[in-house]
Amino acid sequence: MQALITGGTGLLGRHLIAALHERGDTIRVLALPAEDTTWLAEHGHQVARGDVRERDTLIDAMRGVDTVFHLAGMMGVWRPLEEYYAVNAAGTANVCRAAQVANVRRLVHVSSWTVYGMGRGRVLREGDDLVPVREPYGLTKAEGDRIVQRFIAEERLPAVIVRPDTFFGPGDRVHYGRMADRLSAGKAIVIGSGRNALPFVYVTDVVQGLLLAADQENAVGRAYNIGIDVPLSQEEMLRAIAAAIGAPPPRLHIPYAVLHAVAFAAERAAAIAHSHRPPLVTTLGVKVFGTDNRHAIDRARSELGYAPRVSAREGVERTARWYHQQRQLGPPAGNVGYQHAAN
Repeated sequence: MQALITGGTGLLGRHLIAALHERGDTIRVLALPAEDTTWLAEHGHQVARGDVRERDTLIDAMRGVDTVFHLAGMMGVWRPLEEYYAVNAAGTANVCRAAQVANVRRLVHVSSWTVYGMGRGRVLREGDDLVPVREPYGLTKAEGDRIVQRFIAEERLPAVIVRPDTFFGPGDRVHYGRMADRLSAGKAIVIGSGRNALPFVYVTDVVQGLLLAADQENAVGRAYNIGIDVPLSQEEMLRAIAAAIGAPPPRLHIPYAVLHAVAFAAERAAAIAHSHRPPLVTTLGVKVFGTDNRHAIDRARSELGYAPRVSAREGVERTARWYHQQRQLGPPAGNVGYQHAAN
């Protein structure tokens, strides 16, 4: 395979690069003009400078490539909806159009479980409507998902949509890192009862899903949920991380409605003050961690041969080793914002 990866410098991208390198594939990474790509050059990987917001830069980057993994996206930053849209929706349209012009064999688009919405009260499948909560990330990821669907249906783009659960693993400072930091500081809380399912999946299982989506001929035109069979509850996840890093488990429970109201008020105050920094608690964070979300992976199993290999508990323990190391050595390159990072 000759692969181009947008989002290669993010958490998922780095693990995907490692897997492709192990297979012997040729790797090219789309990087922003000012992005530090020294580590890519040191490993012998190609770098193409460009930006998903500028379609002309994408066409040149895709020349001679047979497979494109579109991971790039904006997440985890306090930015207006318009900026999210430019990357996650319009940027995805640019990638689709450039893939057509470059005549690539396969485009694998990384969407998100958040496109389904949250707390819908049942296990969600690929055919369910996309009804994201009204916040920039989910809204624009859902629009990007729909854009790829339209290119598939109307222009026969050979694309596959992958909707992973929240992935974590070594290098994750957005989800695992923040939870571990709060537990270490004795500031972690449980939202509500804590019995709600958290849709977390270890990053290498998402990589497995991406590679299968790229390799299987019958995957073209389809969408696939990628997750695990038995997700941990919110409280189980926090307790597992606490045990793995040697921190006390959380004891304080705050009702969902109370914390959501606090987050809403904090966001309104930040908006009035024109703050560029997110409040300490956000409505999105309360919804992600406080609502019950489960996603079926039957289709990926039957059509791709996907099978989760790392349980949530094992993933927690593996990531704890990285967490201890990065606290001693300093944090690695981040996976927040628009640095061609994903999810």
